[in-house]
Formats: sequence, C-alpha cells, structure tokens
Amino acid sequence: MKLFKAGAAAAVAVVLSLTATACGGGSGSAGDGGTAGGGKDKIVIGIKFDQPGLGLKTPDGKFTGFDVDVATYVAKELGYQPDQIEFKQAVSAERENMISNGDVKLVVATYTINDKRKAKVDFAGPYFLAHQDLLVRADDTSITKAEDLNKKKLCSVTGSTSAQNVKTKLAPEADLLEYPGYSECLTGLENKAVDALTTDGSILAGYAAQEKNKGKFKLVGLKLSDEPYGIGLKKGDKDLQTKVNAALKKMVEDGSWQKAVDANLGPAGYKAEPAPQITEGS
Repeated sequence: MKLFKAGAAAAVAVVLSLTATACGGGSGSAGDGGTAGGGKDKIVIGIKFDQPGLGLKTPDGKFTGFDVDVATYVAKELGYQPDQIEFKQAVSAERENMISNGDVKLVVATYTINDKRKAKVDFAGPYFLAHQDLLVRADDTSITKAEDLNKKKLCSVTGSTSAQNVKTKLAPEADLLEYPGYSECLTGLENKAVDALTTDGSILAGYAAQEKNKGKFKLVGLKLSDEPYGIGLKKGDKDLQTKVNAALKKMVEDGSWQKAVDANLGPAGYKAEPAPQITEGS
C-alpha cells in the first residue's frame, strides 16, 4: 500500500508539472502580449489596419506603413524577427483596453500621447509629430479654416481626440459625426453625407494619395494641433519603456526612421516634421 501511495503521488506531481507547463506560466504567456516559451516566441503589437501610409492590412494579408516599419524595428531590437510578430487591429476606442487586458504588448497606431490616456497606460517616445488637419472634397472652396466648419458636418472616428478638439475649441457649431473607422468617414465625404474629415494630416495624406482617391480630395493645410505619436504599453512597465525608447533613438540615429518616413509618407507629398525628442519615461 505504501509503495502504491508513493507511486500515485509521483504521478500526480508529474501531471501537475505538465499542466503548469501547458498553461504557459512564464513571462511570455498569451495574456501578456506574447506566447508561452520564454517570451521570445511571439510578440503581439496593435496597429491600425485601415490607414494607408501608416498602418494598412492589404487584401493579400500583408501589413504596410510607417507605423508598421516602426513596430517591426522596435520588435527586432527587443529580440523578435518579423515572423515572430503578430499584428492585431487596434481601433482608436479600444487601444487602452487592449493594453490593460494584455491582449497586446505594444500599440503603434497613430497613438497621440495625452494626459487622459497616460492615466491608463504608459508611452514610449514620441516617435513622430503630426498636426491635425482637414480633408475636404477637391472642388470644395468653402472650407479654408477651422471656423468654416460651423453649421457643416464634420466626421471623425470614435475615440479620436481630433473632432472634439475642433468642436470644443474652434467650431462649436459644427455638426459632429463619429464613425467606427476612417474609411467610413471617407465614403461619407465622397457621397456628400459629410463636409469634412478631420484627423492628423499624416493619416489624411495617406488616404488622399491612394490610387482610387486621387483627384477626389484635398488637404486644407492647417496645423490645428500638435499630435505626438507614442508607443503604448502597460502602465508601470518601466523596463519595457526604457528598451522601446532606446530602440526609437537607434532608429533615428541609424537613418532607418527617415527612410521609413520617405518610403511611406513621401508619395503623398506629406512633409513630416523632424524626429521629435523622446520625453516619456525621462
């Protein structure tokens, strides 16, 4: 009987050990934006899927854009090759939740650093400075400044700060419409359901430069706000923040940052600001 009990206890210990291994109890668990196996098997990064020039998922399943290039560079500096990156769609309204819940390790998705968001997540960077602008139909001459939006229909994306900025500070009588994504706003603009689309000029330029949109829209050319893009990460993860900041600095210093800007935003005729100084985590 004693031998039987000892054997049974050993078997239970083995089963428990295997169960713990299967649950991925290490730092690379799926709930921490990675996979089991020491944390280097995969990294999950949130990006936009519908922003040409910045973060776009193409029909063949590939990912292109400046944010994609930044994310890929940073991931490499963290020890991940491109085939170890899983890109997950990060819509504006869900970015903080995705980080807090551990669905992603990083968010690189035209993610403006502001105090409201910093109450929930931390940032590395900034790595890009954009300015809010307006996109209108190419033949529309009635909108040349923000105040012209009063009594007009203004579109932006749910969870974005851009439209609220216009509504509260510049054109309080604008009729604000918030859609799930920029593509819906663009369709509304083309169909005259809305009069203008507002967000960062870098995003708008990407849409205007698409082959299917050439000649349909134009940027008004305003600088309605400063939009410093940061890389979102879980609050309190200072080690990761430091590593990402170091990667961003290296990307600028070795010329990869400018190369990515030229390749992704240059074709739209967008004139980017120089790489901003990193302020987060300092």
